[in-house]
Amino acid sequence: MSAQQASPFDSDRLAAYLRREIGGFGAGLDVSQIKGGSSNPTFILTTDAGRYVLRKKPAGKLLPSAHQVAREFRVMRALGEHTDVPVPRMRHLCTDDSVIGTMFYVMDFVEGRIFRDAQLPGLSPAARTAVYDELNAVLARLHGVDYRAIGLGDYGKPGNYFERQIARWTTQYRGAETGPIPAMERLIEELPRRIPRDDTTSIAHGDYRPENIMFHPAEARIVAILDWELSTIGHPLADLAYNCVIYHSDSPIFGTLKGVDFKASGIPSEADYVAQYCRRTGRDGIDDFDFYLAFSIFRLASIGQGVLKRALDGISDANRAGTDNRGVALQAGQALEILHRSR
Repeated sequence: MSAQQASPFDSDRLAAYLRREIGGFGAGLDVSQIKGGSSNPTFILTTDAGRYVLRKKPAGKLLPSAHQVAREFRVMRALGEHTDVPVPRMRHLCTDDSVIGTMFYVMDFVEGRIFRDAQLPGLSPAARTAVYDELNAVLARLHGVDYRAIGLGDYGKPGNYFERQIARWTTQYRGAETGPIPAMERLIEELPRRIPRDDTTSIAHGDYRPENIMFHPAEARIVAILDWELSTIGHPLADLAYNCVIYHSDSPIFGTLKGVDFKASGIPSEADYVAQYCRRTGRDGIDDFDFYLAFSIFRLASIGQGVLKRALDGISDANRAGTDNRGVALQAGQALEILHRSR
């Protein structure tokens, strides 16, 4: 991502509002947009008192249940106030669309490193091992949080997570269809029949991968988990499998570990990464991990179809989304192949 000057809203109006709502916000507001990487437009706010980050809903007609910035704010505030899960400090949620045109929230700016290339070029093998061990440990820590005790008992519906999620992403896909994709139809038919019996419940981040994790500037220590747009009360293995999609992805934009020499690089293999997580969470292995992987890629395909539809409708960046659904079809085909490989 890169920062781009110029604000799409009235920065003077925003500054006046935030000075009323956030103590010590500061004066001389400068706004720069962070380009790329998120479906919720994100901006750096700089004042003489420090830096903040603003995330807002995009303009235009939105798909149902998408771009829920209020949920992001709520889960990060609860985690920041009651747990040791690393998140930025939440400052303010604005539900008044008249301020900048859509709902938004403001949080503290966190200094650190984001590894946009999952292969971690430039790091030593030992440093790569430490980074992936920390990714694994913090994910396990998140899944160990008692969400009811921190006020998130109603943040999602506990139980039947995959049944509800498959239905949700099917609906999202149907609402954004631009052409037939046979593999998506097969997944929509077959995934519900493969749902495992394991019905464990935890906070699920929904987009846990290196690009959404900020590390300390010099240490292999996570200082902030970002982009909680897809979070809910869900199934921990959905997060784990999604985190492992980088072992199967062909996309350097999403992140890929294909072709990596795991022994030489210091990056754990998928089997080792899953085993580490199981040790940390007290699991004796995972039955039908292929289902969890296939579901994760199916969900990505549905999200991708929504991004494509918004681009075609002129709401988002068409250069990033493309102009046809070939990428969605490729993801759906890969998900179906994974679902079938062990059955």
